[in-house]
Formats: sequence, C-alpha cells, structure tokens
Amino acid sequence: MARRLTLYILIGMILGVIVGYVVHLKVPADSEAFDYWLKSFALLATIFLNLIKLVVAPLILGTLVAGIAHMGDSSALGRIGTRAITWFIIASLISISLGLIMVNFFQPGAGLNLTIGTHSIAEVGEVKKLDLFEFIAHVFPKNIFQAMAENDVLQILVFSLFAGVGLTAIGEKGKPLVRGAEALAELMLQITGYVMRLAPLAVFGALAGVVAKYGLGILAVYAELVTEFYLSLFVLWALLLGIGAMFLRQRIFSLIRYIREPILIAFSTASSEAAMPKLFEQLDRFGVPRRISGFVLPLGYSFNLDGSMMYASFATIFIAQAYNIPLTVTDQILILLTLMVSSKGIAAVPRASLVVITATLAMFDLPVEGVALIFAIDQFLDMGRTATNVVGNAVATSVITKWEGMLEESEPADLEKPHAPSHTSHGGARGLDLAEDMVSDERGEKG
Repeated sequence: MARRLTLYILIGMILGVIVGYVVHLKVPADSEAFDYWLKSFALLATIFLNLIKLVVAPLILGTLVAGIAHMGDSSALGRIGTRAITWFIIASLISISLGLIMVNFFQPGAGLNLTIGTHSIAEVGEVKKLDLFEFIAHVFPKNIFQAMAENDVLQILVFSLFAGVGLTAIGEKGKPLVRGAEALAELMLQITGYVMRLAPLAVFGALAGVVAKYGLGILAVYAELVTEFYLSLFVLWALLLGIGAMFLRQRIFSLIRYIREPILIAFSTASSEAAMPKLFEQLDRFGVPRRISGFVLPLGYSFNLDGSMMYASFATIFIAQAYNIPLTVTDQILILLTLMVSSKGIAAVPRASLVVITATLAMFDLPVEGVALIFAIDQFLDMGRTATNVVGNAVATSVITKWEGMLEESEPADLEKPHAPSHTSHGGARGLDLAEDMVSDERGEKG
C-alpha cells in the first residue's frame, strides 16, 4: 500500500501540472470558466486538508497525554524535553545561519535595483505585528475546547503536559483516561488511513490550481531565486540527515524511505499539518515508541520548523538586496537572533512564515512592501520549506529516541498495514492485522 500510495501521489503531481498548464493556456483568465476550474481544483485540496485538520487536534491530544503518562516520572519528561529543545535550538541556528550564508553567496536580489514604493503595501495586506507578551499569553489556553477547535498546537501541547503529568501523579485512578487517550489516538490514525486515500486527488488539485493560475512562466521569471533557494534547501537536508546519521548510522537510509510519503504530501499541499498523521504512523513503523514521538513531534511542529526558518532569513536578505539596502554583519546577526525568537510557535500552516518575514522587515526598517516580490512564487517556495520541516522533525524525533536508547527494530517500509500501529508504552507496531494489534495493545497496557 505504501509503495502504491507514493506512486499515486507522484502521478497526481504530474497530472496536476499537465492539466493546470492546459487550463492556463486554453481558458481565458478573466472568464467564468476559469474561475470554475480554479474552484474545482481548490475543492479537492480543501476537502483533504479539512479532513486532515479534523484529525490533528485529537491526535496531538491523545498521543501527548498517553506519551507523557507512559513515561512514568517527571525526570524522564524533563530529560527528553531538554534534549528536544536543545536539538531544536541548534537546528534553528543551523537553518537560519545557512539561509544567511546562501543568500549572501548567491545574491539573488542583486541587480533588481528597486526603489521604495515599487510595490504597494496594499499588495502585502495587513501586517500582523509580533508582540512577545501577546505570544506568551496566547500559549496558555483558557479553553481547551476552543484550542482544539482552532487547531492551536501550542495550547493543546500545554494542556496535554498538565494532563499527562496529572494522570501520572494520580496513578491507578487515571488508568481509564490514559487508555481513553490511547484509544483516541488510535482512532484518529485509523481515520487518517481512510483520509490518505484522497491524498493523490488533493495533490492533483493543489498543483493544478497553482499552475493554472500562474502558469509555468512564473518559474522562468523567478528561476534564479527558486533554483538557488532549493539548492540551499538541499544543503540543509544534507546537513540535517548528516547529523542524524551520526546518531542513527545506517538506519538514516531506512528513515528516508519511511518518510517519503509524508514529504510528498507536505511538498504537494504546502502544509505540514497535512503530513503529520502519516508521519506519526511512519515513525511508529521505523521503531520510534509513541511515548517519544507523541511528545517530541508536536513540540517540533511548534518550535522546529527548519525549512520555514531558513526561508525567513533567505527572503529577508533577498528583499534588502532587491532594494539595494546594505546590511552589515552585525545587522544580519541581529536579524538572525530576531528570527530565532519570532519564528518559534508559528503555525504549521501555509504562508505562516510570511508573518515572521513582514514583522522582521518592519522591525529593521526594511521595506515591508518587498514581500510582494515573493508573493507570486511563494506557493512554490512554501512547498520546499514545508517538506524540509517534515524532514527536520522526523530526524529530530528519531535522534532523540536513539539518544534515549529506545529506538526499536523497524518494519519493512513497503509492508501494507490495514490498521494504524500501536502507540502503547512499548511503542511501534507489533502485528500485521487488527487482531494482532489488539493483542499487543493489551500486552502494552499490562507492561
């Protein structure tokens, strides 16, 4: 199933580009028919993303609560959390620094010679100011149901921390709720299995809509920026996977095989959320216990968006170059530190990093309207940076699991599974059918 789904997603991508380009060429852009085509393409992607978002909040809640409760003591939670945050900070510094190095090396904005006012601020839209105090206050939920309704990962994470630690403290009385959290996550993964069958159609619709609207010409116009940004992303991939290989050794190649589907989904839809449930499942099969992935992965989705952080630094300096605004090394270091702070906790949804870029531009008196420069191709850039976010979080979760000495044997990556893997305290998948999974669940509860 895994191999077939990957093939279908690739076919969906290719057909999406072809059909989108035909519509772009044959249907007048100002006609009702063109709007109809765009809405039809968008509907396919919207249905898929809505169904995925339906799963995300309860999946995070269930996996986090069960994962924390199964750790057994607060010292394990603190140790894993400290290691995760340490990794995230180092990965953030690498991502943002590499973005600054590559954009200074390639100089993609040099020669554009734009002047202030070339683009209207109206093109950018409302710029949401980043307020540190508002952000900190927002992290702590006042209503968990509202947080779940809005898919607010950070607030769900905070509530789950309290709930998981509290269930550990009350011991036997909390066992029914722990089993309920496990069952909730299991149910969400089962639903995800059904939803994933729509992924090829969603990929087709997402790419067809973008190509129909902008055509392939937009890639030619911005070829240099797109090419140089993707080369920079590949360098980042090599660094992240290389560091991961220092811990995982030969199993880094197995990890790449396991996460290819989540990467394709993230790339096609430009949404990390869309790939999250599938990433949970594949990490289970790679040998990461759910009590580790259930804690580290949602944390990473809030604090470890490597591709988005690299893009933020790359785009900020690109805009400064386009307007011939020189930035000293000190200025760029300050921008780096600002991005380190402001990028934490941004939502794992399309276009979220543009908020960080516009806020950073405003903070350093750079032309905010310069964001309009990258609007036209932001979808293509977003696809690459979102796929990078998935790679970064998969490597981080796997390395921390290995660091803890808890990485288990993996299943064959292309083995078809009719049921989502178990997420008990022993983690990983145990059987190849529903009956075997149920038996392993019971063993996990007893253990």
